[in-house]
Amino acid sequence: MNIDSYRSRAAALAYLNAFISFTAEEGDGEVVAVKDLIDVRGVPTSGGGVILPMVAKTEDAPLVSAIRERGCLVIGKTNLHEWAYGLTSINPHYGTVLNPRDLTRIAGGSSGGSAAAVAAELCDWAIGTDTGGSVRVPAALCGVVGFKPTYGSIVTAGVLPLSQSLDTVGSLAPDVTSAARGAEMMARRQDWTPVDPPPLSSLRLATPRGWVHSLDAAVGAVWSRVAGDLPEVEFPPLQQLAGYALDILSVEAAAIHRPWLATVPHLYGKDVLERLRAALTVEPRARAEALQARGGIQHSVAQAMAGLDAVLLPTTAVVAPPITAEVDIEPLTRFTRALNYTGQPVMSLPVPTPGLPVGIQVVGHLDGEAALARTALSLERGWA
Repeated sequence: MNIDSYRSRAAALAYLNAFISFTAEEGDGEVVAVKDLIDVRGVPTSGGGVILPMVAKTEDAPLVSAIRERGCLVIGKTNLHEWAYGLTSINPHYGTVLNPRDLTRIAGGSSGGSAAAVAAELCDWAIGTDTGGSVRVPAALCGVVGFKPTYGSIVTAGVLPLSQSLDTVGSLAPDVTSAARGAEMMARRQDWTPVDPPPLSSLRLATPRGWVHSLDAAVGAVWSRVAGDLPEVEFPPLQQLAGYALDILSVEAAAIHRPWLATVPHLYGKDVLERLRAALTVEPRARAEALQARGGIQHSVAQAMAGLDAVLLPTTAVVAPPITAEVDIEPLTRFTRALNYTGQPVMSLPVPTPGLPVGIQVVGHLDGEAALARTALSLERGWA
């Protein structure tokens, strides 16, 4: 499908609120939707908020330049949870992103517009960012593949920050190969697209001991089917890693938004304003302690995964919740936030199942994107 056909389809499905703005680009190539946190020449960057001046950017972010070098076109900028600081993409300024699999459900966030655009076939693949699960959560809820590469593997210049110590750019796509190729292009790599995946029976997989609990019925059924017999390995406690990640996120997000919170608090949505005000109360030393512990934690995780191809985890503990004023985000981010702290590459894969989509995380070794993509492709084919 060419870019004009995608534009026509996006116009017909405008009620999804997947996009904030569109480009005027023409030509042939892979059509990519870009989260409106990332600079694209010719259109403004809103961050999902209304504080920044809505002036068209004159330059692409480096990662956008990188995909253009491989022949990609940008169709437009996707909607998101305001300032990427939330997991629902219920946006008071640009509308709630609806889940194409069930219009009464959230699409997830913060890259909800990117996930919805892929699920509704409004692009070939999309770009999102992931600070605590913001690529993987909407991918899982919308039934697409979400790929968070190793922290730092894709340059974040030209991307509005939320937490510089955790922010990671990733891809959302209909399948593993497309997601890997998209991330590969952004990273200016040539070796992440998987070929010759190993047989499913040869994979060495495990799950962290004591991490998986309190799943809803749909997620629990899928988890039992794909991971019920997996061995367990000793990871650091989930609560500890998630707590470290939240401390880093809170302190760094508060530092970025403090000037606006002091001058234009009325320009924030209610939930993001409350979250940022809570973040202001977190002591900077908590961030320092979390960063100091990071190297040791990463070493412990590497030791636990020695000899494994990957670790499996649910992406979310629940399927997409209904759109309401109060969505409990803890079950959405329970299994994702810790992996931003460890920095590992992770793919969320949809598992074919009746009803609402369910995603499973495939967690790789640091800087092991190529091996992770091969493992994920093997799982995708086996589960299908």
